[in-house]
Amino acid sequence: QVQLVESGGGLVQAGGSLRLSCLAFGRSFSSYAMGWFRKAPGKEREFVAVISWSGGSTDYADSVKGRFTISRDNAKNTVYLQMNSLKPEDTAVYHCAAGPRYGSSWSTDYDYWGQGTQVTVSS
Repeated sequence: QVQLVESGGGLVQAGGSLRLSCLAFGRSFSSYAMGWFRKAPGKEREFVAVISWSGGSTDYADSVKGRFTISRDNAKNTVYLQMNSLKPEDTAVYHCAAGPRYGSSWSTDYDYWGQGTQVTVSS
């Protein structure tokens, strides 16, 4: 069992930056691929980014490429999402998730989920 706790959300103006963190508790964090997803009101949950267990491979949704960076520190059991050049359309609740295989953008491929952290970008 893995428990995930996100932090770092908040209110920011368009063009600003935030860094989200996801702290993992429980079984071996370093054996999981980690993903970030987001859910905006009235919209489907959306894949944002994923990182392999080693941190050597990453992938991003087209909507965030060049603006967001996912990283992890296995010694700290933490995965990060650095978000730059934020836009109002990035407003959502951001969730981290842990899964057994790298590369999936499907939420059903992830076994464990955090409660989420709210990101609001004002225009």
